[in-house]
Amino acid sequence: MAGKARKKSGKPAEPVEFRSQALAEALERQDMAAVALALRNGNTVVPLIKPGPRDKPLDGGEVWTYKDPNTGDVALLLFSDAANKPANLPPAVGLQSPGWLKTFLKRYESTITTVFLDIAGPHPMQAPPAELLRALEV
Repeated sequence: MAGKARKKSGKPAEPVEFRSQALAEALERQDMAAVALALRNGNTVVPLIKPGPRDKPLDGGEVWTYKDPNTGDVALLLFSDAANKPANLPPAVGLQSPGWLKTFLKRYESTITTVFLDIAGPHPMQAPPAELLRALEV
């Protein structure tokens, strides 16, 4: 069937939820310790330039970052829910694991100047990549 993932048993796979309730609640409280815990233990929604395989939302895709044309600063945007992604960003989203986030931040630590969480709300936060890496190490 087109559009529905199937398990080997032939039953439809559970739909993937592009959100993190724990991250949404931590951002609502503006609690950095809770944000760190949510990022360490759950998936994060990221905008993608190029989506990965449709039936594998945790596998692949090219992450979109924002580069300020005036300063050259690069920001990584993370979301607690795909619904919080502004419409002016690329339409595709990916669901990335804590391990992916840690690896991505380490790889681009010298390039990424800041990380925005739910930049357009409802409860935005901003953190330096080094602070998030420390939180993911614990």
